[in-house]
Amino acid sequence: MPPGRTACCRWLGRVFSLERPAATSTSELPLYLCPAFRSLPSSIATVPRPNRPSGRPVAARRLHTETVPKVPEEAPALTKQPSRTLPLQCHGCGALSQTAVPNEAGYYDLSRKVVRRYLGLEDGDDAKRKPHSPVEDADQIVKEALKSVDVDALAQQGINLTALLPERAPQTGAEPAADTPPLCDRCHNLVHHSTGNSIYHPSIESLRDTIEESPYKHNHVYHVLDAADFPMSLLPRLHSLLDVSLRTQNRRAKTVKYQHGRRTEMSFVISRSDLLAPKKEQVDSLMPYLRETLREALGRVGGRVRLGNVHCVSAKRSWWTKELKEKIWERGGAGWLVGKVNVGKSQLFEAVFPKGRRGLEAPKNQISVDVFPRADPQATAQPTPESAEAAVGLDDEFSLLPPPRPETDYPAMPVVSPLPGTTASPIRVPFGNGRGELIDLPGLARSDLEFHVREDKRASLIMKSRIVPEQQVLKPGKSLLLGGFIRITPRNVAPDEELVFLAYAFTPIEPHLTSTAKAVAVQTQAEDAPRVENIAVPGTGAKIKHAGAFQLRYDVTKARSGPLTSKVAVGLKVEQLPYRVLGIDILIEGCGWVELAVQVRTKKLFRSPVADGGGEEAEKAATIADQLQTLDPRPEPVNVDKMQKLHGGEEPNWPVVDVYSPEGKFIGYRPPMNAWVRNKPKTKTGSRPRKSMKGVKKMQKAMRRAAEAAEAAEAASE
Repeated sequence: MPPGRTACCRWLGRVFSLERPAATSTSELPLYLCPAFRSLPSSIATVPRPNRPSGRPVAARRLHTETVPKVPEEAPALTKQPSRTLPLQCHGCGALSQTAVPNEAGYYDLSRKVVRRYLGLEDGDDAKRKPHSPVEDADQIVKEALKSVDVDALAQQGINLTALLPERAPQTGAEPAADTPPLCDRCHNLVHHSTGNSIYHPSIESLRDTIEESPYKHNHVYHVLDAADFPMSLLPRLHSLLDVSLRTQNRRAKTVKYQHGRRTEMSFVISRSDLLAPKKEQVDSLMPYLRETLREALGRVGGRVRLGNVHCVSAKRSWWTKELKEKIWERGGAGWLVGKVNVGKSQLFEAVFPKGRRGLEAPKNQISVDVFPRADPQATAQPTPESAEAAVGLDDEFSLLPPPRPETDYPAMPVVSPLPGTTASPIRVPFGNGRGELIDLPGLARSDLEFHVREDKRASLIMKSRIVPEQQVLKPGKSLLLGGFIRITPRNVAPDEELVFLAYAFTPIEPHLTSTAKAVAVQTQAEDAPRVENIAVPGTGAKIKHAGAFQLRYDVTKARSGPLTSKVAVGLKVEQLPYRVLGIDILIEGCGWVELAVQVRTKKLFRSPVADGGGEEAEKAATIADQLQTLDPRPEPVNVDKMQKLHGGEEPNWPVVDVYSPEGKFIGYRPPMNAWVRNKPKTKTGSRPRKSMKGVKKMQKAMRRAAEAAEAAEAASE
């Protein structure tokens, strides 16, 4: 292949095509799909990105090499020519293979032993030259002794020696398994050393252009959300940008819609659900809450669509992954995993990909999988690996999708890493003998919170396992610090009543309870600040701003009142209690949430509009009950300043907390999930305590004294 016609150069033909309008700037192009874009002169390749810190490292993909790799001069002398070429893509991150620019995605160091073995530049029998251990020598002696044994006769008696003698196993005609291609240097460092740089995060417009290049007639978009900060990882306008049809609640509406001869649907997948509760049954009970919260996050669209396409899965615990895998297999076509970075797309990809199904027949009464022909519009493409490779191949210089990899029963899966932006390019893995393919797309930009944290502490921002927090009691004058740079301070709205807040930090960031004055000093990085750990980078204290005042206006009395409202205990109604327990979940983007709860007297919370002295107690109680019935259970927090101006009891006196964060960002809220009730530590119920022997000892002592006195009296009488 000539150097000027490499895969990346032909894909760049779309970038510099003369037919492209002049008004289209290079900043609109998906840089992750243009490998050689940053290798161009700076006058052409400069792509400004607003609202980014100046010190943020932005890695880009470089020019990729030809099909036959070039060996650098410093590599060892070759004794033979390569027997195979480098893979077109790194199966770990999807970046195109290249040997030109080190420390970039897709770079292969030809001096690595595993790369040289894959290319055939070095023999793979180094184990023979190494000294054998005593266990290996014993195994070799056993294998030599078993060579004279009749394997077929033993097999008839039920003794299988195939594992010990694989070379004497019966030949079934199956093809030998191909060697797994090696990972690029970046993926190798991510897997073994946990080091690497993030790639340039694409825009949602870039992903839309990529999905439009799908060769399949039936497409399904899986919008992956993170359970740690749900629903902050939601893309509210994704369905409109991708022209995805969400099924409405109108029963007369069409269930299937085709646009430009293509059908595209979307499902919501909440990943890492094991972070919410310890048991699968507890997570299943949260599905109504998750649907309603998602409906609110969708805005006005949420009230018009059905949400029967919401899946709550856990790839780590294998919760509902089998069911989602079967749905992917039944749908066929192209399945696209779309979402922000670090929401668990790559780990979910491995759990739901239908492996080992090349020889299985398609389910009956299912949709057909059609592949759009690209080379010849008059030809009819068949759903086979050859046709899929020809549909989007190297000859199409205007295609944004990389070529599909050859189909195998158990392909190599993408690399799973906590680094944001591990996937550098779409990873296409076909399944079902051409029935369809699953595509892992690069993640969209999620948050810049990590760039306000020291580099050695950035890994602590990701919630990797379920957290059982400690209960923090926020009394008046106290504040809660998270990592030393995020502060939650209760506001004393009612001067005549001092409220006590309870906080539960479901975040991997270390919480610290202290006075408000000390918390402000630590957060602003003052010189006289107490010695409390602050993981923020120097200079972040000057960027601290007010992120918002959040009102605790969600009623959680029934969930926290215990046996008072339980039907099997006292069985009181919530309206009969003289207090209310209010709560809210404060979300920290990409990190987790903090659950807040406070108990307020009903008389202090709801002001009665009845004039003083003009009504009876029963009338006041009825008025308060009416106010409780008319309250919206899902209100939006109102402005606190406006609330203070209200008179006559028009607005309840809601408790308020103030949150301060870098630049006043990265903070959200949602109705309380009551995660503390499901995750609180269990109290140790040991055996029955031993009965106290204090009274028995006293009685024995008194009896002993009485016996001694009787003996003395008897001796005196004699």
